[in-house]
Amino acid sequence: MTKPGRVAGKAALITGGAQGLGEAIAWMLAREGAKVAVTDINGPGALALAARINDEIPGSAFGYAHDVTAEDQWTDVVARAAADMGGLSILVNNAGVGDVLLFSEQDTAENWQRQYEINMRSVMFGCKHAMPHLRASGAASIVNISSIAGLAAGVGMGAYNATKAAVWMYTKTVALEAAKMDWNVRVNSVHPVFIKTAILDPFIAMAGGDEVKAHERLARGIPLKRIGEPNDVAWCVLYLASDESKFVTGSEFKIDGGMTAQ
Repeated sequence: MTKPGRVAGKAALITGGAQGLGEAIAWMLAREGAKVAVTDINGPGALALAARINDEIPGSAFGYAHDVTAEDQWTDVVARAAADMGGLSILVNNAGVGDVLLFSEQDTAENWQRQYEINMRSVMFGCKHAMPHLRASGAASIVNISSIAGLAAGVGMGAYNATKAAVWMYTKTVALEAAKMDWNVRVNSVHPVFIKTAILDPFIAMAGGDEVKAHERLARGIPLKRIGEPNDVAWCVLYLASDESKFVTGSEFKIDGGMTAQ
């Protein structure tokens, strides 16, 4: 007899899901029994990933083009995903962008606005528009992908530090509101350090295109002496999305190889 998955019967919406962390999370949740709605500003990429997941697990994935900075698109995507999957019980606010190492006196209002729109305001839109569907599911989970940069500052990362810190604190606010209202919706944040995704491309460019050298430099400040894999984050999201974490809300989970323990 096949053992049921850890999120069997659940339905998840994952933003920024066409690649990187979002792709790993979508595969992880689908393989553990959930239906998954993958959204991304790269619409063809989201559809392609959904198709690949469906090749392995038929009928489990849906893909949508989605600009997370546009509130009207949130109302449409959430409604479509809930209709296609028969409800919504998991929201993973994963979409995000990073600095290109701009020192404060070099930084621009445009850079700050872009990161605020994508990294922070999209999380608010997601929580706002998914909440009615999540409440209706009976037991739901929101996982907001922040960063270690939201807990520990880094040089040349002002906008990224600030927006990811805002996600951390906003997560706690929504968690407390949901608990106070007895909505049975848990809300937690995940804080990765350097993970092998496209967000490391600027560091690789700084190392002259040498990926191995870039990764070695980044790993020097990590006690486990390596950078992370996308599934290191996906396993944490799986736990928070599952009923195994039914007494966990308003918490932050550091996926950092011990970096912030120093």
